[in-house]
Amino acid sequence: MDRNKKNEPPIKEHLHKLDRTDRAILNEIQSHFPIKEKPYREVGERLGLREKEVILRIDRMVKGGIIRRIGANFNSRNLGFTSTLCAARVPMEKISGFVEKVNQYVGVTHNYEREGDYNIWFTFIAESQEVIDFSLQEIKRRTGVRDLISLPAEKIFKIQVDFEV
Repeated sequence: MDRNKKNEPPIKEHLHKLDRTDRAILNEIQSHFPIKEKPYREVGERLGLREKEVILRIDRMVKGGIIRRIGANFNSRNLGFTSTLCAARVPMEKISGFVEKVNQYVGVTHNYEREGDYNIWFTFIAESQEVIDFSLQEIKRRTGVRDLISLPAEKIFKIQVDFEV
């Protein structure tokens, strides 16, 4: 699961600790992370910073919970994969075990606890719908959670999202 609501402070509490340089780095790397041998040097050159300072600041933001991950986003459909959003109704006492088992599947990219009857939501990407269907049946069997639904997209409305920090 992302964010543990009880133990991790909301992002807003972290934002006051960021100075203007941290914010500039975050704004720069969201969608313009260089694919180069020395990416942090490139970011530093763009912002008038040394490579080492960029690395130290990013490391601090990772350790402080501001940056969760640095990685590429791919269009799974264009790569020949299919995906679905899943929702499960999981009894409170089974949430930890359910999430642990779901997260063992390579195709699970996000997993969230939410309020409501369907309290665990996750996305699943695989080579085919058949692989997803098989895996979801396996998850039901392994966890004992039977109320699990698959909500494949009918149409995708993808937008570029950058958060000005």
